[in-house]
Amino acid sequence: MSKSTKRWAMGALIAAAAGYVAGILTAPKSGKETRQDIKQAAEHGMAEAEKQLKKLHTQMNELLGEAKEKVANLKGTAQKDLQLAIDRVTAAKEKARQLLSSLHEGDADDKDLKKAIDEANKALEHLKKYLAK
Repeated sequence: MSKSTKRWAMGALIAAAAGYVAGILTAPKSGKETRQDIKQAAEHGMAEAEKQLKKLHTQMNELLGEAKEKVANLKGTAQKDLQLAIDRVTAAKEKARQLLSSLHEGDADDKDLKKAIDEANKALEHLKKYLAK
C-alpha cells in the first residue's frame, strides 16, 4: 500500500469517526437520552463479551478433558506437542476465568476482553486441529 493510499484511508477513518460523533451530538435526543443510549450499548457489549467468554470457557473445559485422555496414549514429540497445546488452552481458560470475575466486579476493560476472547479462540482452534489429527 502506498503512502498516499494509507493517508487517504486514515483520513477517511478520521472523517467517519468525526461524523459519527457529530451525529450523536446533534441527534434530536436530549443529552440525557443520548448518554442513556451509550450506556445501554456499552452494557449490551459487555453482556455479549461475557456470554462469549462463558461459551469459550465451557468449550475449553470439554476439549481439555478429551486432550488429557489422549495425551496419556501418546509418546515422544506428539505427546510434547499435545501437552503444549493443553498448556496454552489452560492458560487461556484461566485468563478467561479471571476476566469473568473482573466483569462481575466491574473492573474489566474492553481491550482485555477482546484480547482474552481472541487468545481463547486461537488456543481452542489449535487444540481442535491437533485433536483432529
